[in-house]
Amino acid sequence: MKSSRLIFNLVPAALLTLVTAASVAQDSTAKNETLPPAPSAVLAQYGPGTTAGSGKVFTASGTYTGPGDVKIEHSTTGPLPLSIDDAVTYGLDRNLRLILDRANLKVVRGDRLQVTNALVPSLRFNAFTNTQEINLAAMGFKPQSLAAFGFPPGAIHTILKVNVTQAQLGINQTLFNAPAYELLRGAKDEEDVVNLNGLVGRGDLVNAVIVAYLKVLADQSSLANAQALERAAGTVFNQASERQKAGVGVHIDTLRGQVDQQTRQQQRIAAEATLAKDIIQLNRIMGLPAEQQLLLTDTAPFADLADMDLDRAKETAYQRRKDYLSLLAQIRVADRERLAVKYQRLPTLAFGGFYGVLGETTGLYHGVFAATGSLKFPIFREAAQRGDTEVITAQLLSLRQREADMRVTIEAQIRSSLLDVNSAHELVKVAQSNVALAQEELSDEQQRFSAGVDDNLPVVDAEASLAGAQAQLVKALYQYNTAKLMLARSTGIVESQYRTYLGTNVTP
Repeated sequence: MKSSRLIFNLVPAALLTLVTAASVAQDSTAKNETLPPAPSAVLAQYGPGTTAGSGKVFTASGTYTGPGDVKIEHSTTGPLPLSIDDAVTYGLDRNLRLILDRANLKVVRGDRLQVTNALVPSLRFNAFTNTQEINLAAMGFKPQSLAAFGFPPGAIHTILKVNVTQAQLGINQTLFNAPAYELLRGAKDEEDVVNLNGLVGRGDLVNAVIVAYLKVLADQSSLANAQALERAAGTVFNQASERQKAGVGVHIDTLRGQVDQQTRQQQRIAAEATLAKDIIQLNRIMGLPAEQQLLLTDTAPFADLADMDLDRAKETAYQRRKDYLSLLAQIRVADRERLAVKYQRLPTLAFGGFYGVLGETTGLYHGVFAATGSLKFPIFREAAQRGDTEVITAQLLSLRQREADMRVTIEAQIRSSLLDVNSAHELVKVAQSNVALAQEELSDEQQRFSAGVDDNLPVVDAEASLAGAQAQLVKALYQYNTAKLMLARSTGIVESQYRTYLGTNVTP
């Protein structure tokens, strides 16, 4: 009875969950059910994908004022239930990097509007009234001087008051300015660059959140394994102590059992510390308070992937990798700037004018207007023209070289990810087999020790073997899931298809 109870304690719930998930995935494979598709099939089968996250909103229990009057949130009163989708939602909404990216996008949009303003009509309205008193004598218009013009003395006062009111509506319009037009088109492409860079940050954030979530799941499994082994070592130590007290055991077995129990205790303490630190890291990535307690509601997934087609995977990456699309947009921006420099040799045409009324404040008003057209020809600025051309040509050359290099890099990343996925999948299968064998070995050794056939040294060795096998299984499953995420990231679909590649297929 003691032996069977010991074996039961050695199998933690987390490990049972991992093995069960693996067996379910293998059964579904055997039944030829639909597997999560390779990157080459994602666009055709799933279209653009689903919205990342669950849409859940974090509500803090309160806030307090930190240094500089900054409002800092309190954690919730109890553990926060958290799924992978919830974690992604919190990260996308609250991560500081994405907040800064969104602010930067607004800045670029403002710059584009300023460039646009140079090409659209500019209307202005102004009105003013003026009251002034003029001393004609001080200005040289004396009565005797006015008499020379036929004005009798006293006909014109030398001190005059003048009240004038004027209102005008003016317009300026650039009719033809090729450089400004190309710069406007380049500003639109620049906005695309910033937007795509923001999407790169979103994809990286989704990947980082899920990897951190999977790391916490792995830590929980490691802690459960450590706790189970600590209980098992305690049982062996108690059995050795009882046998020594009964006079049928030796002191070395008791010492060996106590050392093994304390070793397992050290491993459990280290696992608890690692889990606590990784929860803090997950909280910070999501933008939650560092002290927030979490209750992970998802288990470590295990699902096979269909066979990959390298060429179509690369094609998908060239269509969906935001960093690659951003580089292409940068090339378009530089090309617009090149055309703007080239078109500086062309003339510019503009129109301006105003219409309004002018008159005495309490008297008659008369209409006034002005219309002006300007045609400007650049005559000679060859040095500056050639200098600008050489600068932008060098930038274009550099960007095109980066594009060629990125295409090679994308292919290398996809190949590496495929190798990682395949090798990690095999490691999971081997680790599952090792755990089963180690459990069987430990069961046999415990039965031999309970029957008095052998001492507890083989039991301690078997416990160490099982601990190592369990740790390798947790590590292999973590590597397999992160490798699939990296494959999705390498093809540019991690944000929209992470559920498919993890095998969760949960609709938010």
